[in-house]
Amino acid sequence: MIRCEQVGKKYKSKWALNNFNFEFIPGHIYALLGPNGSGKSTLMKSVAGLVKPNSGTIYFENEPLNYTHKAQIAYMPTEAYFYNYMTAMQAAKYYQDFFTDFNIDKFLYVMNIMNLNPEQKIKEYSSGMMAKFKVALNISRNPKVLMLDEPLNGIDMIAREEVLNNIVMGINRDTVVMISSHLIDELEKVADYALFIREGSLAVCGEIEMFREQYGKSMEDIYREVYAGLAY
Repeated sequence: MIRCEQVGKKYKSKWALNNFNFEFIPGHIYALLGPNGSGKSTLMKSVAGLVKPNSGTIYFENEPLNYTHKAQIAYMPTEAYFYNYMTAMQAAKYYQDFFTDFNIDKFLYVMNIMNLNPEQKIKEYSSGMMAKFKVALNISRNPKVLMLDEPLNGIDMIAREEVLNNIVMGINRDTVVMISSHLIDELEKVADYALFIREGSLAVCGEIEMFREQYGKSMEDIYREVYAGLAY
């Protein structure tokens, strides 16, 4: 469980997160939605322990987040973070050495499904192949918190469903899963809870099915209402 209480993160004069409050419950897939600069990545980096909030507290299973929790949190950033000389298999073995919850057999299985060669050098991957590879690495762990920042970037329309299916297949039911994406209609297929983040604060949140049944609105409908007229 991850609980954010009045979390704020400031970069120079701008608050990337501003009095952010929310409790993430295991067993749910949370869609983090918002324009560029709304605070999605900063939230994930804060939970991952990569940036320190200026205010508020993040709790991991009712304890203030600290370095001992990092081993149970998986975070996939948008940036590439591998050495060019590495093959995919070398990167996987690095993960295996670094993360005790990494399953190399699961990694090879997912790579095969995604039609990726584990012996190929990472620098030879296209942007779409790199996106698939990063997902394969992270869902081959068994963390208590899994965060994927824009996992569908660079992936063509046909491959998106394959990637999303592998994400769902690869997660533990006791895991908190957070996924950000600008492809709202794709994310709506797998997420069961949506958070609309606006200027670093939580603007609207709720179960996706509730939005459909009670209000007759899709995530795209809500998105347009929340961010109409905003420029980032």
